[in-house]
Amino acid sequence: MTRTKKSKLDNHHHQEEQEELIPGLPDHLSLLCLYRVNKPNLLYSVCHSWRKIIYSPNFPPFLSLYAILSPPINNKSHLVSNSIHISSFDPISSKWNSIAPSIPLLNSPPFLLHHPSFLSRQLPIQSVTLSNTLVFVSGTTNNLIPALSNPLIFNPLSNKWSLGPQINHPRRWCATGVVHGSLYIASGIGSRYNRDVAQSAERWCCSEDSSSRNYWEKISSLKDGRFSREAIEAVGWRGKLMMVNVKGNAVKEGVLYNVETDTWEDMPQGILIGWNGPTTTMDEEEIYTVDERKGVLKRYNVNLDVWESIIESRDLIGAVQITARGGKICVVCGGGNGILVVDLLVEPVKMWVLEPPPPPDLQVVGIHILPRMSCSCNESEL
Repeated sequence: MTRTKKSKLDNHHHQEEQEELIPGLPDHLSLLCLYRVNKPNLLYSVCHSWRKIIYSPNFPPFLSLYAILSPPINNKSHLVSNSIHISSFDPISSKWNSIAPSIPLLNSPPFLLHHPSFLSRQLPIQSVTLSNTLVFVSGTTNNLIPALSNPLIFNPLSNKWSLGPQINHPRRWCATGVVHGSLYIASGIGSRYNRDVAQSAERWCCSEDSSSRNYWEKISSLKDGRFSREAIEAVGWRGKLMMVNVKGNAVKEGVLYNVETDTWEDMPQGILIGWNGPTTTMDEEEIYTVDERKGVLKRYNVNLDVWESIIESRDLIGAVQITARGGKICVVCGGGNGILVVDLLVEPVKMWVLEPPPPPDLQVVGIHILPRMSCSCNESEL
């Protein structure tokens, strides 16, 4: 870049910074007006100064998609790799932004993703969305033992990592889920199978007004250890935690944990029969699942105890994971090579495939919908 061009560019940015946000109004009043705009994409398209506002700490945060990536299982150079990557997709700028690894993660035993003893299987890393944070709950180390003794938490609004309270029984291949702002883990195994651990369950009440927010508390045990066979995403729904013991389109058992009565109940047959792939809820009210064999997104009708089809797509065949929030459903496509986004707020339902973030030799293994990061873009990119 020549000095003349650089000088003009600097002068242009300096002039923008000196301009009033809204002509005729002091900036502090202009900000009050702009903060009330509930469509940040409109502000983003107007001017540079307004664009900066939507990423400021005081602007109401819009939702973004967060993806967890790992090397594919057929990449032989990564058989003992611990490399996971986290990226956030900004729907306003349509850009992926990489999230720096945490200090606790760098100092802890590495996650094991692939192992020679499990040639056709990727070892899971379990994570949940909890009170607008991303929480890593479970994983495996090189010695085939639990990787985390404390939840590892990323807060996008502060762009900081922290550790949660120590888990009573660190485990892997367990069921993890959230109900009413509390994190639950159930079943699973430690360094080896133990019946007591496989039947146990515990809860971290992490709401601000909870006296138990700094420790895990034991809840009622499962009747057996059959839910320690796979890493399961338990689903919070209307005050209950739902989970099955086998993923995919296979014969399975299902249970519900009733938060109010601290008891385990059998899952209604209508829910269990249609649970044939990744399942989630929207605000813990509506249940959605993907039939990964047929490639059909379905919604559970609680009044009729049946699943109703919403949309069918080849991109849903072999779906890996699903999440829902803000009227949109996001599904990791088979192989982790793309993310299908379904917008339920429009008629007819709209869907599109979002390309995964770079580098290209990684696949998506987990997704979450959370508030955007406080500094989602570099100022030079705005």
